[in-house]
Amino acid sequence: MARVLLVGLLPETVDFSDPALPPGMTAQKIQAGIDLALKQMRERGWEAQVCLLHPDETAGPAVTAHLHANRYDCVVIGAGVRLPAKSLLLFETIVNAVHKAAPDSAIAFNTTPPDTGDAAARWVA
Repeated sequence: MARVLLVGLLPETVDFSDPALPPGMTAQKIQAGIDLALKQMRERGWEAQVCLLHPDETAGPAVTAHLHANRYDCVVIGAGVRLPAKSLLLFETIVNAVHKAAPDSAIAFNTTPPDTGDAAARWVA
């Protein structure tokens, strides 16, 4: 069974005023999208987990701890981490944490929570 980890920000920590995010996005919509993504991945027969982060210096160590606790075939990094230009350092921190802690895991990127399964499917056999 394939194992997939979705890494993203805690919905309540997202800056919804950032123009890089889709208009009308809310914490509730993000959480609903995460729930849908997990359901869709499980329907594909995958074991799916989520790692939600604070956008601060705890993000890298949190990802590393999650990856040391489990092995994943693919780690999907959410658009909320990589789209806002102000999150570049956070994005780099997460990518490097995945690269170091899970070098055999594929890395994928979604555009919204509901397409997380499709993002992982590009890399999960």
